[in-house]
Amino acid sequence: MLLATVLFWIALKTLITPDLFHAVVLFMIFGLLMALTWVRLDAPDIALAEAAIGAGLTGALLLDTIGYLRRNH
Repeated sequence: MLLATVLFWIALKTLITPDLFHAVVLFMIFGLLMALTWVRLDAPDIALAEAAIGAGLTGALLLDTIGYLRRNH
């Protein structure tokens, strides 16, 4: 129950934060906690994919996009 509450709180903070960098970091934390949730649900293959794609790859691409936007403004 605590994990679900923390996931909901982080998802809400990700949506309402005005700072893009902060939102991306919260999104990556959300992905890692979601991977932990999949482990708790006895689905380690989905957890591994969530950690690699949801938190790692997507987070890196979003951080690169923020860097690109800051260079061009």
